[in-house]
Amino acid sequence: MSSEPARGADPVPPPPGGVLWSLSGDIRALLMLPAALTLQVAHPAVGAGVDEHSVFRTDPWGRGERSLRSLQLWVYGGEEAAEEGRRLRRLHRTIQGTDTRGRRYHALSPANYAWVHATGFPVYQHGARYLVRPLTGAQERALYREWLQVGRILGIHDRDMPQTIEEFWPYFRKVLAEEIEATAVVEDLIATDRPVPPPDRGPLPLRLLLKVLWPVLLPPLARFRRFVTIGLMPPEAREAIGLEWTDEQERALRRFCGVVRRVVPVLPERLRYLPYARRARAARRAAVRRGGGLRA
Repeated sequence: MSSEPARGADPVPPPPGGVLWSLSGDIRALLMLPAALTLQVAHPAVGAGVDEHSVFRTDPWGRGERSLRSLQLWVYGGEEAAEEGRRLRRLHRTIQGTDTRGRRYHALSPANYAWVHATGFPVYQHGARYLVRPLTGAQERALYREWLQVGRILGIHDRDMPQTIEEFWPYFRKVLAEEIEATAVVEDLIATDRPVPPPDRGPLPLRLLLKVLWPVLLPPLARFRRFVTIGLMPPEAREAIGLEWTDEQERALRRFCGVVRRVVPVLPERLRYLPYARRARAARRAAVRRGGGLRA
């Protein structure tokens, strides 16, 4: 059975200036998201729901755009965050079926819904080591507290998520050991030979150009997607799914991430941050100036 969030005041997004505020709006987060998505759908119930009900194969660009917008609203959306959480629950109410192990599933079953959310924390924590900097112990705890706040926005009860970082890791490893597998959706997300339509977003001239060049661009892009998806996944999750990763690939990943770490911080803000994050950061600076405080 699914569970509805308790009635009362809307949960609030994570605090401005927090760890998640800094991480999730940075363009480097785009490199972490494929690992989180792949880890989500490695759960048989989640994988079956996506396999049977998602349009990620036929409309990958639209699906990605909607997912990214949703994620940004959870952190930077202010009053819109809670409404986005309610919208997502409404969207998932009819998603149910039978998973690859013959078990009935519902997208809003607490264990399934919580797992989808839970995967974000270890991927952010692991990806930051490569793409930003290793988080301190205090920052990891802050990130987990903030991720719990996002869970409340999504309607996840506290009883359905570990409430401390010490409780999280045994939970995470238990799911890896007992549930995770290379589902059909995992195979699709890391494959380099699947047909993918060219991007259908952006200015018309660019779309037309990409359509012409797509047969040439797709193979290296697919290989890169596989590389960052597997490479930025926490090693124990990678092992649980059965994804191969070599020492040579690890060295290549470290070289690539070293370049990213040096380049991104010197980019202008309009290039470094995603749109919702840029607007939220600008609004926060304006509010601080009006209040006579220090610049964020």
